Amino acid sequence: MSQPAVFLDRDGTINEQMGYINHLSRFRLLPQVVPAIRRLNAAGLKVVLVTNQSGAARGYFPVTLVNEVHEHLQQLLAAGGAHLDGIYVCLHGPDEGCACRKPSPTLLEQAARGLDLDLSRSYLVGDRYIDIQTAANAGAKGILVLTGYGRGEYEYLRAGQRVQPVQVALDLQEAVEWILQDLGKI
Repeated sequence: MSQPAVFLDRDGTINEQMGYINHLSRFRLLPQVVPAIRRLNAAGLKVVLVTNQSGAARGYFPVTLVNEVHEHLQQLLAAGGAHLDGIYVCLHGPDEGCACRKPSPTLLEQAARGLDLDLSRSYLVGDRYIDIQTAANAGAKGILVLTGYGRGEYEYLRAGQRVQPVQVALDLQEAVEWILQDLGKI
């Protein structure tokens, strides 16, 4: 039976937003991320990373660096007793017209097929309104975190957005608490 999942944006949601991560040394997890993901794991929820990484297409860094960053992320999570169930990445630039770049729901749909997920009972947590739009396009619930670009997007761009988040959270940990409560797992 299909189950709900929590999809996570990467930059600004789980790691510090600092522009393109063009070297592994620039990847820094936000402090609450490991316990938040561990809590989702303990609740039996699938946790899936979905991220646009156009820097490779733009020639800012090799595709291999994206893989290195994700391997490093998995190691950091494992050291704290947490894990991701899947990682789905769009490596195309915004002008390439690909089908997988957020706000397209394609990455979430791929994960749903591969991991037997119910998107209508799932959540996407991100720091940009593009993440909220992606969630809506997939039939999931979008949660905006105020880390990364989140605070600025919420304060300055909210009024012009067609789709609003179902919840605004200070950080991933607060978002996770809301999700668990919404699912009746607290």
